[in-house]
Amino acid sequence: MSIMRSCAMAAVAATLVTPAIAEERRDTIYINPFAGFQYFDDKRSLDESATYGFGVEYRFLPNWAIEGVYSRANADHKYSNGDSDFEEVRVDGTYYFAGPEEKWNPYVSLGAGHADFGNDSSRMGTSGSNHDETRVNVGTGVRYNVTDSFSLRGDLREFHGIDESTFDTQVSLGFSLAFARTTTDPEPVSVPAPVPAKPVDTDNDGVVDAKDACPTTPQGVKVNSRGCELDSDNDGVVNSADQCPNTTAGADVDATGCEGVTETIETFEVEVQFPTNSSVIGNKYDDEIRRVADFLKAHPETVVEIGGHSDNRGDADYNQFLSKRRAQAVAQRLTDALGIDPERVTAVGYGETEPVATNTTAEGRAANRRVEARIQVQR
Repeated sequence: MSIMRSCAMAAVAATLVTPAIAEERRDTIYINPFAGFQYFDDKRSLDESATYGFGVEYRFLPNWAIEGVYSRANADHKYSNGDSDFEEVRVDGTYYFAGPEEKWNPYVSLGAGHADFGNDSSRMGTSGSNHDETRVNVGTGVRYNVTDSFSLRGDLREFHGIDESTFDTQVSLGFSLAFARTTTDPEPVSVPAPVPAKPVDTDNDGVVDAKDACPTTPQGVKVNSRGCELDSDNDGVVNSADQCPNTTAGADVDATGCEGVTETIETFEVEVQFPTNSSVIGNKYDDEIRRVADFLKAHPETVVEIGGHSDNRGDADYNQFLSKRRAQAVAQRLTDALGIDPERVTAVGYGETEPVATNTTAEGRAANRRVEARIQVQR
C-alpha cells in the first residue's frame, strides 16, 4: 500500500466534507497520540495485538470534526509460528454531543481507510505475501477536557473489512493537545460599475442624500431604506444606543432603551483564580461563590451580573472570549450547584478592558484574571 497515496486521499476527503462556515468562527486542531488493543476476526488467524498511532483532528464547528489517523501493530499468528505487520491510514468524521467548553465530550464517529497487513514472517525467517484491505469503521468514545489545551480520550471502534467481510475490534486510550484559534473571514469586496456621476452620500450609509431622511447617521450602523438607524424593538431608542434590545412593545423605557433603571447596590470580588488560558474552576472555590448565592437568596428582588476579566497577554478578542467563558463558568456554578434561578444570573466578558492592577508583573496579571459579581436591583 502506498502511504502517500492514502494520505492524499485523506486530505481530499477533508476538503470535501468541510462545510461552509460563518464569517467569524472558532476552530480547534487536536494532536491525538494513542495506544490500544486490537482484536482480529478469526478469518485473519491473528492473535489480539497491542496497537499504537496518532491522529490529527480538525474541529471546524463546536459539534463536528474530521480526523486523519495512522496506526500500526505487529500481530502474532494464532495457529502457526510467525507474525504480520499491520499499518492503516483512515479518515473519520466525528459528531460531539457537547461543545468544546464542556468537560465531558461524548461522541460518535464514522470513517473509512486502507489497511496493509504487510509480509507474513515466520520465526524461521521465511516470508509470505502482502495483504491490503479497505476497511470502514464505526466508533464511539468520550473526550475529557482537563484544561482548554489538554484532554484525555477513550475510544471503542468496530472495523469491517470489505474485501473478505471481516470484523475487527479496537479499544484505545490516548491524550490530546489542542491548538485553538478564532478567525474572521474577510467580507467580499464588490467593485461598483463606473457611473458618469456618483450621487452624494454624506454619511456613507448607502442611502444618497436626496433620499436620506437622517443624513447624519453614525458611521457603520445599519439603516432602513430612508437612511435612518434601525430600532428593532420599536421602543424609540435606536439599536446602537439600546442596552435592552428586546423590550416589550409599548413599554416605557429610559434613554438606554430599558424599562426602569438598573442600579448596582453591591459588588463582590469572587476570589476565583484561573490558570493562564483556562476557564476551569476547582471545587475549592465553592465557598467563595456561595457568598454570592447567599446574598441573592437573602435579597430576592436582586439580580447579579457575573463579570469575567483577563490580563492583557495575547490577542484582545481572544481575551474577551476567554473572560466570558470564565464568567459563564462561575454563573453555571451558581445556577447548577447552588440553586439560583438562571433568570437572575447573567455572564459578561470584559476581557482586558478593566484592569485592577498593572499587567507588567506576574502578580498584577494574576490579579487581573478575576471574576466580579455585581448585585443589581431595578429602581
